Amino acid sequence: MIFYAPNGQRRPIRLSQETRQFAYDSLNRKYGLETQKTPAVALDDTKNFETLTPIEKYDLAISKIAREAPVRVCRGELISGAATLGSAIHHSVPATYRSEAIYTGVSHLTIDFETVLRHGVGYIRGSAEQSLKKHLGSEREPFLRSCLNCLDAFEVWHRRYLSALENIPDYERNYKNLQRVPFEPASNFYEAVQSIWFTFAFVRLCGNWPGIGRIDWLLGDFLKKDLRDGNLTLDEAREILAHFFIKGCEWICGESSFGNGSGDAQHYQNILLGGIDENGIDVTNEVTYLVLDILEELGIGDFPTTVRLNSQTDEKLLRRVSEVMRYGGGILAVYNEELIIQALLKDGYNLSEARKFANDGCWEVQIPGKTYFTYIPFDSLQILQRQTLDSYKNSIDYSDFEALYSRYVNDLKKKIEAILHDKQRLFTESGVNTAVWKWKPQIPCTVVSLFEQGCIEKGVSYFEGGPVYNICSPHIGGLADTVNSLYTIKKLVFDERRLTLREFLKVLKNNWDGEEALRMYVINHYSFYGNDSDEADLLAARLLNDFADICNGIDGKCGYRFPAGVSTFGRQLEWAPDRLASPHGKKAGDILAANCSPTPGSDREGATAIIRSYCKADLSRLATGSALDVKLLPASVSGEDGLQSLISLMRGFVKLGGFFMQPDVVDAQILREAQEHPENYQTLSVRVSGWNARFVTLSREWQNMVIEQNEH
Repeated sequence: MIFYAPNGQRRPIRLSQETRQFAYDSLNRKYGLETQKTPAVALDDTKNFETLTPIEKYDLAISKIAREAPVRVCRGELISGAATLGSAIHHSVPATYRSEAIYTGVSHLTIDFETVLRHGVGYIRGSAEQSLKKHLGSEREPFLRSCLNCLDAFEVWHRRYLSALENIPDYERNYKNLQRVPFEPASNFYEAVQSIWFTFAFVRLCGNWPGIGRIDWLLGDFLKKDLRDGNLTLDEAREILAHFFIKGCEWICGESSFGNGSGDAQHYQNILLGGIDENGIDVTNEVTYLVLDILEELGIGDFPTTVRLNSQTDEKLLRRVSEVMRYGGGILAVYNEELIIQALLKDGYNLSEARKFANDGCWEVQIPGKTYFTYIPFDSLQILQRQTLDSYKNSIDYSDFEALYSRYVNDLKKKIEAILHDKQRLFTESGVNTAVWKWKPQIPCTVVSLFEQGCIEKGVSYFEGGPVYNICSPHIGGLADTVNSLYTIKKLVFDERRLTLREFLKVLKNNWDGEEALRMYVINHYSFYGNDSDEADLLAARLLNDFADICNGIDGKCGYRFPAGVSTFGRQLEWAPDRLASPHGKKAGDILAANCSPTPGSDREGATAIIRSYCKADLSRLATGSALDVKLLPASVSGEDGLQSLISLMRGFVKLGGFFMQPDVVDAQILREAQEHPENYQTLSVRVSGWNARFVTLSREWQNMVIEQNEH
């Protein structure tokens, strides 16, 4: 079994033939298609279902899922457990009443695997029992009883797997390894991998998409001990860990999980590698390199993996990351942990918590196992076009650029305040300390709440303020296009005075019709954001600083924190039909910039210039994140010189103060071939935004967008 990279390069072979066959079957939809055959359990036979409370309906669903979901034992698997109900793939609790899903699932979080590994799920049960005693007779009692009911269901599911393994020949090792975990603390590496997987599989069987987080930090000490005691070899550990990643491909169906054409590999099961622990000690260990081996060999893109870098990162790790990264597929991204820790400290976290950061399944930063997170994306370009410039009506005018910019910031502030007001509607109490604002009842989500610190202690669910930190992050989108539009108006209208603002707005209202010479002047004459040009880049820095000020100004006005962030997550595609012609030479409906990246086609000076432009902003003011996409040609990273270029690129990103960078090595010609002959490229992975997706599962629109981004 041979695996190839997106650039056609043959991958190395370290894993056994049996493991590679398992990977081939999983990547080629065997288990995902099997899962779709049983979408959900049905609750139609429940007497008086309509009279039950929402949390009673939820408990009934989780109990039936645990009892009736198909048990799957894959041929040759080394770890056990599977999320085998198809509706869970589509972010729904896989239980229906009269053919309708009863609840949606939860995502954008990384759950508390540390407690599961160190103390066991039995410890969580003990905490729930103690909290129930404390809250008996209160409004919090039903939630805590739900916690115990869901733990009962988890145990039922666990017993079903033990029974299945006990009765299948040649699975004695699996059976023995699953007996104690995850209900008791893991005692070795094999148990630890099984414990994380089984917990993860149950949480997503119930319709949720949790992240994994810092897998090398979680597993490293277990492996070190086993290696030291001679209980395991590195090759054996690699095989075990490879099965974890292969099992994570069990939802591959060859279609979009959301039904919007955005690909099938985006279930937010993030992985982090490297960096420091809460005491400032580097956590890089044998597991770090085993993960990189597995990603390199199998090319699995279903776990968006990010490496935490800092100014002291070892050259060995940088080189290994570069070797894997240049195979392409967007499998690896990088964080600058020094900048992120600084951002979290500014946002009010203590140093110990800040150092433990992970992400939410894409790349937004959070404290794992302690954070409710949601982000509210909006299109900053449409605010400029439709509010500040009043959809290009002839009556609009400004005396100078500063007057225009000031009005735009005010319009931006109105948008953020509207987000605040919308979130305030989720509360029944106000006018008091925001820490004790009371959430209105939300849909039940007890299974997730079990693995988020604060929920059991407070007796409050994940959706109702239970976690230690509750975050609502406004995310500005269309950044480069807004900056380039403002910059063009400043230069063309106010500095050069080539035409008045009203004359220019008329050109834009007519979608540049009859003004091609002027459009080409704008496109070719100005050096836009992404070219290391101070005038445009510092305008971007100014805008982000003003945006962060606005978000900081509303922080503390309800039960959420409101840190600023920057993202599009592919929404530039859905925003395009509502965008008017843009001052920087783009026509109405054009698909424009992603995340913090330049407008497609406007960057002319290469990846280093893009990073320099991005890093001129104070990114430490954006506590949940700001992503930079960097596209690299295979030829630019080939050979020893290519490796050194990648290493230098990452070191420069850290030194200059970047936040998050997702490089992708892609040959646009291969993407075009895959578009025309998808049958030959079923496993071809590309980085879309915060996730990887198999290219052939993207809609034609999404494919074209990815190709266009990689051709410029």
